[in-house]
Amino acid sequence: MAAERGLELVRELHRAAGGHLPPFRTDEMRQALEEMRALYERNQADVSEAKSGRTDLIFLIRFRHCCLLRNQRCLLAYLYDRLLRIRALRWEYGSVLPNTIQFHMSAEEVEWFNRYKKSLATYMRSVGGEEGLDLTQDIKPPKSLYIEVRCLKDHGEFEIDDGTTILLKKNSQVPVAGV
Repeated sequence: MAAERGLELVRELHRAAGGHLPPFRTDEMRQALEEMRALYERNQADVSEAKSGRTDLIFLIRFRHCCLLRNQRCLLAYLYDRLLRIRALRWEYGSVLPNTIQFHMSAEEVEWFNRYKKSLATYMRSVGGEEGLDLTQDIKPPKSLYIEVRCLKDHGEFEIDDGTTILLKKNSQVPVAGV
């Protein structure tokens, strides 16, 4: 009665370890929405009575309204957290999710994932010239600020972006500041 169904959904997400996506709880969502509808209808009936002079109902109306708002916040937090986890799954698994993960998603979440995937692909094609820029590669930062350049043929002196010159001889390795 006091917005427990929505809170239980949030608790379930909190118990799910490290970004794991638990199954979407359609029945619990439906029950929470039904609870909200029942609270709203009771409030509407009591508001009309309170307008006719029964001021003792005002505290009950406020309590129900607070329960409605709490349930609303819990349901929105549940849905938003699931979307954040699904977005993270796109970066972790790529554009195709394993069936075990898709099985835990609702139809609307699968649709949102597909739209997010298309939007990200469109953005990556628009950045970086003809080939585009794949933002999903090299997600982890490099361990070193320098990269080793191995020369396959003699090139002589070469000036890099910061103005320093390096000598590139055949079969030599030169540390160069990474891009």
